[in-house]
Amino acid sequence: MVKAKYQGVLDLGEKLNIQNGEVTEENGVLKVLGTAATQYEKNLIWDKIKEVGGVEPTDIMADIKVADESVYARHTVASGETLGKIAKHYYGDAMKYKEIFAANSDLLKNPDVIHPDQELIIPNL
Repeated sequence: MVKAKYQGVLDLGEKLNIQNGEVTEENGVLKVLGTAATQYEKNLIWDKIKEVGGVEPTDIMADIKVADESVYARHTVASGETLGKIAKHYYGDAMKYKEIFAANSDLLKNPDVIHPDQELIIPNL
């Protein structure tokens, strides 16, 4: 059963609170529809699909839309984080902290000073 194979994808969708979710199975193909909050969350779903089914899986068809295309992600700062660490997480490059700082210039005055529970915009690059 193909649904069981992709249960990890469905669980991630629930964890990310994917909206308007619909899952059906037809002729051995799992069809997954829904709306992710941001592009980052959509990418997480696709990464999980590829982890389970390979780079070009033929037994799943996913149509994941994005609710807020104006940002790549929204991030709530945790204790001990830096803009560089956050940039590394989202972009794979700590030096992209400058883009995050610029996108949050209304909230941040110094790139070396962020506080837990601040909600930062992670911009599209």
